[in-house]
Amino acid sequence: MVIDFHTHLFPVDIRENRKKYFKGEPAFEMIYNIPDSRLSGASQLIDTMDEQGVDTSVVFGFPWKNPETYKKHNDYIIDSVIKYPDRLIGFVCFHISDKTIAEETERCLNAGLSGVGELALYSTGLTDESIQYLEPVMDICKEKDVPLMLHTNEPVGHLYPGKAPIMLAQIYAFVKKFRENKIVLAHWGGGIFLYTLMKKEVTETLKNVYVDTAASPFLYRPDIYDVAKKCAGIDKILFGSDYPLLKPERYFKEFGQTDLTHEDIENIKGINAAKLLRLI
Repeated sequence: MVIDFHTHLFPVDIRENRKKYFKGEPAFEMIYNIPDSRLSGASQLIDTMDEQGVDTSVVFGFPWKNPETYKKHNDYIIDSVIKYPDRLIGFVCFHISDKTIAEETERCLNAGLSGVGELALYSTGLTDESIQYLEPVMDICKEKDVPLMLHTNEPVGHLYPGKAPIMLAQIYAFVKKFRENKIVLAHWGGGIFLYTLMKKEVTETLKNVYVDTAASPFLYRPDIYDVAKKCAGIDKILFGSDYPLLKPERYFKEFGQTDLTHEDIENIKGINAAKLLRLI
């Protein structure tokens, strides 16, 4: 069982007219106003999954500031899941500061989506105000027992499109406030799992937190898997490719450069995700 927990899909109008959507959307322009930045649709993803040996992918859109755009995008995710019910699992996505996000969460979960994410604040980081905005969404997720995925990244090192000014203290404040929710921190959670080495509080606070591997080959040496296994626990690591940024084979190759056991790899590649999504 192979589950890719982190893939992005875009409807055809956005794929073919991306510049039209740059207006009022600085985050989208920052990431996708690059010649080699790819936008993929559902059928393209399915073809790649077949080629790469992926059984199921978790798919989501983009945290648009314009409510009309994120609702249109969520509708595409819903339609894609309906079209490929045995291959795709959809999450609802939106900009955190919009007033209708709780309503949109309810709408999309009732329409068949299975979680929320990948939420991101590319310009401000995760402020106290944005955490407050998310309270009703987190209540819905807790009630329905579905995960929420948050974009995180390492607070040090080189800059790149999509790297947000999010600090570990902000991430920690978020997961501490919603410690009973199932939370997935993308891109290794910015390394927050390292702090489970502390003797007090952190391990308990992070008890329901998972990290995914999205963009790992660009950011970390393969040793990150062995470190994360020791600190976070192998059951908290989810394979995510960040497709179409990278194909799964890049990650699978790195597994062979670690001390992970065959069982560890199977857990990362799909079993952990299946348990989190209540597929098994």
